[in-house]
Amino acid sequence: MNNIGFLAAAGLGSWLGGLLLTVLNAALVGVIGWLLIRLLLNLLGKLLHRTTRIDPLLHNIIITVTRIALLVLLAISVLDALGVPTTSLVTSVGAVGLAISLAVKDSISSLAGGIVVLIIKPFGLGDYVEVDGTAGTVQEITLFSTVLTTLDNKRVSIPNNEVAGAKIVNYSAEEKRRVEVTFSIGYGDDYDRARALILRAIDETGLALSEPAPVVRMSGHGASSISIVTRVWVKNADFAEMTFQLYERVKKLFDENGISIPYDQLDVHLTHTGS
Repeated sequence: MNNIGFLAAAGLGSWLGGLLLTVLNAALVGVIGWLLIRLLLNLLGKLLHRTTRIDPLLHNIIITVTRIALLVLLAISVLDALGVPTTSLVTSVGAVGLAISLAVKDSISSLAGGIVVLIIKPFGLGDYVEVDGTAGTVQEITLFSTVLTTLDNKRVSIPNNEVAGAKIVNYSAEEKRRVEVTFSIGYGDDYDRARALILRAIDETGLALSEPAPVVRMSGHGASSISIVTRVWVKNADFAEMTFQLYERVKKLFDENGISIPYDQLDVHLTHTGS
């Protein structure tokens, strides 16, 4: 009996010793893993802070996603060190993650679109853009949507998954922009005089850039008029003002100098035949 008790006590002691060693090993894995995670996250934070390619809005989400992924890996490693089967656990976590992703797929799609927009940067705050037919000034860029303010002061929120796949026209991307308008004069009017008046109107605005030089040329013979295309380069901010002033000044100069601006007309010739 004493031998049996001794063996039982020895077996229990051995089991407890093994358990203690396993727990200590798992604790060591946890502590070292936690310290490594903190070190990696600190290095990642410094790297993101130094780079200019990644938008600051993405910094927190990158660090958060990285932290969650590393903590999950650490938890699995600790459980594995404790001798807990992790294969079924990993499978269950994957199944739960898949179910959650399917339930919020639209939000995930918008989030992914937001990340793409912030990385590619097709536009910035304050830019005047056209996104798949909707034009406005960019007021806000979040991880889920882009907010535009239209010229008539409407706020339009576009999901970033649509922005990422849309045709985008950025009117503010370049410093210079070309104004192009077409004026019409009658066939009986003096073309050279009309061209000189248009060049005068361009000069009087004070907005035209000298390089590239303005272009004023005959561009077509219509049914009842001659077309004169006018192309002028201006600073981006002066585009609208230059357009308005050109129409106003050319009309005034044409009127003062007897240059007509014809409207569509149809000449009908009647032929009388005697009986």
